[in-house]
Amino acid sequence: MSARVHGVLREGTPGSQVSVKGWLRTARHSKGLSFLDVSDGSCMNGLQVVAPPDLANYDDEIRHLTTGCAIHASGELVESPGKGQRVELRASEIEVIGTTGDDYALQKKRHSFEFLRTIAHLRPRTNTIGAVWRVRNVAARAIHDFFQERGFVWLHTPVLTAADAEGAGEMFELAGSEEFFGRTARLTVSGQLEAEIGALSHSQVYSFGPTFRAENSNTSRHLSEFWMVEPEMAFCDLEGDVDLAEAFLKSVIEVILAECADDMAFFNERIEKGVVETLEHIVASPFERMTYSEAVEILERSGHAFEFPVKWGIDLQSEHERYLTEEHVKRPVVLTDYPAAIKAFYMYANDDEKTVRAMDVLVPRIGEIIGGSQREHRADVLEARMTAHGLDLEAYWWYLELRRHGTVPHAGFGLGFERLVQFATGMANIRDVIPFPRVPGSLEF
Repeated sequence: MSARVHGVLREGTPGSQVSVKGWLRTARHSKGLSFLDVSDGSCMNGLQVVAPPDLANYDDEIRHLTTGCAIHASGELVESPGKGQRVELRASEIEVIGTTGDDYALQKKRHSFEFLRTIAHLRPRTNTIGAVWRVRNVAARAIHDFFQERGFVWLHTPVLTAADAEGAGEMFELAGSEEFFGRTARLTVSGQLEAEIGALSHSQVYSFGPTFRAENSNTSRHLSEFWMVEPEMAFCDLEGDVDLAEAFLKSVIEVILAECADDMAFFNERIEKGVVETLEHIVASPFERMTYSEAVEILERSGHAFEFPVKWGIDLQSEHERYLTEEHVKRPVVLTDYPAAIKAFYMYANDDEKTVRAMDVLVPRIGEIIGGSQREHRADVLEARMTAHGLDLEAYWWYLELRRHGTVPHAGFGLGFERLVQFATGMANIRDVIPFPRVPGSLEF
């Protein structure tokens, strides 16, 4: 069985016999040797394979290899005289598995991210997107580890739903669902409502899966399909929710820094200077906590010329959130107790009858990264809130019934997984941190 490139580069011993399979990032041919940079996607760096001219297929195959070709190389590891590489493979045999045509889109040059999105079937072979995939993989595992180690149950919430968890009306409807299901089916925008069912039977659950938003927006911050992480906890108030969110975010970032050092060094050098320092600062810093009202006062007194004016009752913009984290406290901020009018129907109403027990975690560079709340568990208050939002109570009969049978205070939050990966890598466009971006006018892959 062939070895993975990352294992050979880190642990390979000169003098040992190894074989690797992968794709060529580059192929340089001189008069007496060929130098093949082989990558199998397991790490940032490729393994240099040196092909001598005495190989049986050197003249008819190896000398014609180009970027993108797939090979299986076997031979002896030797110390490398080149800079930046400890070992290289001196090939005794090279099998050409797959060649490329003249129209192969990836060449040894920088391609724009806009262009790479048009070839999503090939773009993971690039350094940047390959590194994104590895960070995304480690982050996903770290998320599962965090919750599993704390006794949470992973709940697979449905993709098809009849309920709108956000009350926003921006949901994809399935044609013919009325005839099939007897009611209109939509693609879910959140697994939260079903997660509440889980929390009220298993105490601590989390969902981690795809969600959908039919918002016709073509910005660098929006996707039509994205993944959400949504824990839900019974016997929990807003303070416990905030504590979990802070511990969660720090834990996942800490794992990324520890296990993706080479990839993060690449992002720090090529994509966004200082991204590693920002992440390290988040892990080391206690999050500042303040109410929405306190934040509005700070913004109004700041003297800063915001594009969007600040006043109590508005939904804060990214520029406001970034000012709080980057200018005012210079660390992550948790805002709580938002105006009820700008928040969802399920959030616990405070005694002032103006605010709800909601919270947002704000981080430098992007603003909100986590949003959550204590849920309204009082049946009469919840019904009044739903009526005020114009929701059909009959459609949510089961949600209301949970409040009549063994109800308890409970809370949870949601994190957009792609936004986390975007923040961790410093990538400018959220479409470049998901393997196959779904956006208005684009469903190619």
